Parts: sequence; structure tokens; C-alpha cells
Amino acid sequence: MTITVLDTGPAMREVLRAAPADRPHLLRAVLEPAAGMYRYFPGDVDLVAMHAMASGFPLDRDEQRCLEALDLLHEADAWGRIARALEDALAVQLAATPGLAVPDITVLVVLGDPGDEHFTGTALGMTANGSVPGHLFLNLWPYPENLARLEATAVHELNHNLRYGSGAVVWDPATVTVGEQVVSEGLADAFARQLHGDELGHTRIGVPHLRDDAVFAKVVSGLGVTGMENFTAWVHGDATATRYGATPVGLPTGAGYAVGNRLVDAYLAATGRSAAEALLVDSGKVVATALRAHER
Repeated sequence: MTITVLDTGPAMREVLRAAPADRPHLLRAVLEPAAGMYRYFPGDVDLVAMHAMASGFPLDRDEQRCLEALDLLHEADAWGRIARALEDALAVQLAATPGLAVPDITVLVVLGDPGDEHFTGTALGMTANGSVPGHLFLNLWPYPENLARLEATAVHELNHNLRYGSGAVVWDPATVTVGEQVVSEGLADAFARQLHGDELGHTRIGVPHLRDDAVFAKVVSGLGVTGMENFTAWVHGDATATRYGATPVGLPTGAGYAVGNRLVDAYLAATGRSAAEALLVDSGKVVATALRAHER
């Protein structure tokens, strides 16, 4: 298998320096090598529209801010660091789970939208996705905290990719539970923390609620909820749910990440396993083990 981190920096710079009328066409060429991450979407996907929906850099404003942000990513060796972190993490994972089926992986790194208040504020300038086997997506604004976490963020998404790409854990959009996503976020953070430490390995949006027992109880009450359309509020929180037209449930941003970390940490402590060794563990076992420990 191979991990290919697409060299999107020069191409994004070309988009931002082009005449406005030419930018959509040029951006589509940047995104096309990663179009497979939308393969489960119905019908033809407009890659440029999806870029905008996902808080990607704008095509009609903030050109200079975005060019300066690209300079920061280049100076931080963002693409090289991500590539090296993924190779190192894969070696650790394969040592823990010999014989694991690993797909070829394409990594798309895209600059985010500095004018999107939800992205820069609520999401802290970072969104990412590793749930589609064979594809990792990182959309970021180069705040110092995000640059420091480049490796950990990439490794988090790799954990998702390997969990669902192996075929051992099946994600059925109609029947999958909130519990599966909450546990998967906890496992991915635990893996990032195993390799890069607690300070960098925790997903930032979940950190404020790691010790909030009310948030823990609320999320646990929804672990059996099924259907992906219901997940945004339970995992990402009400603000993100409202942003994308989902129904709020009374949770702060990052609630599912915080609770996922607590559940997974309790499971790992009870079993003595490392995060890498627990990659393919059934989420129901994690929850049951963690809640037993919580009740003691």
C-alpha cells in the first residue's frame, strides 16, 4: 500500500492568483484526485460546491490572507510532516495488528476559510475526515495550535481509515449508532495521544468538556441513537448541528469527542491494551467496559 499526500500548496496558490472566473476550474483540478472520498454520495458531486460547504478557502475574497496562510503552511513543512507522521503511525499500527488490511491512501490538505466564523471560531480552524477508506481530508487555518497538531490530526484520521478500511468494523449509515462514532473518536484520539502525547493528541474541540460529568451523562444517554443524520449534534454539538440543518440536543461543541476519550481511556485502563491494539474493538464492548468502571 502507499500513502500519497497530494502537493496541494502550489496548486492552491495558483488558484488564488488566477482571475476570479478561472478559479473554480482550477480548484476542481486540485480536488479531483481526492474525489473518491465522495463516492458514497448519491449522483454526481460538485467538488467546488462541496469545498465551499466544508469551509474551504473562498474564491471571491481574502486572497491575500489566504496566500499568507499558505506561506505559513509551507514554512511549517505541513505536507512533509503529515506524510512522515502517517508512515510512522502506520508502522506502529501494523506492529500492533499484524495482517491488518490497509488500503492505498490519498491525503488532501486544503486551506480553510478565514471569513467563516463557524470554522474559525466554533471549529477552531480545523475540520478533517478519515472515515472513507482510502482518503484522508484535512481542512485547516494555520493557527499556531493547529500547526503544532498537524501530525496528531493526521494520525487521528488515519485511525478512522484503518478501523473502517479493514472490513472488520462495518459502518452502515442507516444502522450505525452514535456510540460507534463516539467510541471511534475516542480511539482515534487515544492513538494520536499514544504517538504524540496528551497535549497534542486530544482533538481541541473536545478538551473543555473532558471532565464534565453532565456532558458525559447526556452523551451516554444517546449512544444508542441510530442513523448518521442524527450524529452531528451528539458528536460535534448543537452549534455545528444548527449550522448544517440538524436538530440540536443540548450539547456543547466537541461533546462526543470528550466523552469518547473518557470511554476509551476507561476501556484501555481496564484491559491493559494500547490504543493501537484496540483499533478494531467492538464499540459496544468499549462502552460496556467503561460504564462498569464508571459505576464503581
